Amino acid sequence: MLEYIDSHAHYDAEQFDPDRDELLERIHKAGVKNIVNMGCNMERSRISVEYSQKYPFVYAAVGIHPEDVEGVPEDHLDRLREWARLPKTVAIGEIGLDYHYEGYDPEIQKKFFEEQLDLAQELSLPVVIHSRDATEDTMDILRKRSKVNGVMHCFSGSAETARQVLALGMNISFTGVLTFKNARRSIEALEAVPLDRLMLETDCPYMAPEPERGKRCDSSMIVHIIRKIAEVKGVSAELVAKQTMENTLRLFSKMNSPIN
Repeated sequence: MLEYIDSHAHYDAEQFDPDRDELLERIHKAGVKNIVNMGCNMERSRISVEYSQKYPFVYAAVGIHPEDVEGVPEDHLDRLREWARLPKTVAIGEIGLDYHYEGYDPEIQKKFFEEQLDLAQELSLPVVIHSRDATEDTMDILRKRSKVNGVMHCFSGSAETARQVLALGMNISFTGVLTFKNARRSIEALEAVPLDRLMLETDCPYMAPEPERGKRCDSSMIVHIIRKIAEVKGVSAELVAKQTMENTLRLFSKMNSPIN
């Protein structure tokens, strides 16, 4: 049985309301050793912390997603700081820039991104970065903060962008998109990332990999991503699972060794 870590999940999503407890217990027994539940706004960050306290194998990240920067309370940084100092909060995330939909304000997004990067640096925590149609601004901001480490999640950029991310000392994670038939760009990017800088994620309940595409995604489906990475890298699935687990534990240093 493969054992692995899902470094990016959203179990607070309403899709999991009918069977969350049962599902988490089942997939943990099936090989999902640890899960990091992501915060995207103040409420979902609070819930992520709550889950980290409720489930022994779940850890939290807290942060404000670029699509959720409107209407944020003035004391948001103080509250994020308080949650981030808890033992099972392993990162500031997910944070970043998203210029995909019309009506966004890049200056507001950059303000929130930069202040949360500064918070991560203050607390010596890694960051989980969301970057969509905003590569240039994202990279410019990160280059000014060489002491911030983290992972570029749900990577969808080119192989060249992947090399730039790696040059900053950051890790890269891919979702089930790797398994899609039209995933040539993602496969080319994967080829540019050494195994010791890769992390696994589902971004569940979204991005279910083939052959589960169209279903509600959960962390157990990472096995399909592992097998695809193993195929592309020409190594065993066991090596991919083991190395990505080591990479995740190294980045999220507050995370204990996988729970047996």
